[in-house]
Amino acid sequence: MKKVLCLLLALSMVLALVACGNDNKQNDYTKQPDNSQQTPGDTQQPDNNKPAELITVGVINNDPNESGYRTANDAAMRAMFTEENGYKATFYNNNDAAQQIAEAQQMVQNEVDFLLLSPASTTGWDTVLKDAQAAGTQVILFDRMLEADESMYVAAVVSDMPAEGKTAVDWLAAQGLSEYNIIHIQGHMGSDAQLGRTGALDEKVAAEASWNYVTQQTADWDEATARTIVQSVIDSGKPFNVIYAENNGMARGAVAALDAAGITHGKDGDVIVMGFDSDKWAFEAVLEGSWNYMGLCNPLQAETVDQIIKDLVAGNAPAQKIIYTPEQGFDCNTLTQADVDTYGT
Repeated sequence: MKKVLCLLLALSMVLALVACGNDNKQNDYTKQPDNSQQTPGDTQQPDNNKPAELITVGVINNDPNESGYRTANDAAMRAMFTEENGYKATFYNNNDAAQQIAEAQQMVQNEVDFLLLSPASTTGWDTVLKDAQAAGTQVILFDRMLEADESMYVAAVVSDMPAEGKTAVDWLAAQGLSEYNIIHIQGHMGSDAQLGRTGALDEKVAAEASWNYVTQQTADWDEATARTIVQSVIDSGKPFNVIYAENNGMARGAVAALDAAGITHGKDGDVIVMGFDSDKWAFEAVLEGSWNYMGLCNPLQAETVDQIIKDLVAGNAPAQKIIYTPEQGFDCNTLTQADVDTYGT
C-alpha cells in the first residue's frame, strides 16, 4: 500500500510540474510585443530629413524680349524662385494686360500662396486683387506699381518711375539749351514706366515756351520702331536736338537712324541722346560719349522679394510697404568705368 501511495504521489508531482511549466511558457509568449501592425501617430519618430513644404508662387511678368532690362529682371526672378530655394513657382510672361489679368486670376483660383506681379498696365486689376485677398493669396508687386489701394497688396519692390522721369528732365534742363526740340519716343502706353518717364517731360514742355515736341510717339519698347520714328522726322526736315527715349533699346534704334543720316550725337554732337534702364552696353555708349545720359532702372528685385516672403511666412510684416530700388542718372561727363562695372547688367 505504501508503495502504491508513493507511486501516486510521485505521479501527481510530475503532472503538476508539467502544468506549471506550460503555464509559464504561455505567459512568456503573451508578453512579447506584437509588431505585425504599427499605428501611425505619436509613437513614430519624426523624420528630420523630410523636406519642408514648398511655398507656391505665381509670377506674372512682362516679355523678357521686351528689353535688356526685362531679360535681366525675368532671369533674376527665375533663378530665385526654384524648388532648391523652397518654392514651387509658375511663371507667365506677356506684355498684354488682359492676358496677364486672366492668368493671374487662374493662379488665384489655383490657390498659390503668393502672387508676384509686374503689371503691364497700372489699371484693371481690382477684381484679381479682391479675389486674391478673399482666397488668402498674398500679392507682392515688383518692378512696376499699379493703381490700387495699398491694402490690396502686402508689399511692393519697385522703381520710382516718376522720380526717374524728373531726374532725367532736370538733367536735360541743366544743359542750358536755348531751345529744346524733342523727339519723344514712348514705351508701352499705360505702363508704370511710360507714365512716370512721360509725365515729367510733359509737365516741362507745357510749362516752358522753349521746350517743344517735334514728335511724341510710342515705339512700345521696340528698337526697330524707334528707328523708323526718327527716320521719319529726319525725312520731314524738321529740326530737332534732343532724343528722349524711354528705354535703351529705343535709344539705340534712334541712334541707328542718326548714324545712317550722318547726324552727330552724344558728347559734342548735334543731338542729345537719352535712354533708361541698366544695360551694360548702354552704359558703355554713355562712357564713350556716343550717348549723353542714361537713367538707371534697377532690374534686380528678386532677393528683396524673397526676403519679404520669408518674413511673411515667419509671421513678420515687411518693414516697409513700398521699397524703391536704388537708382540714379548718369551722364557722359561724369560716368566712370567703375559705374559701368557696378550698375551694368
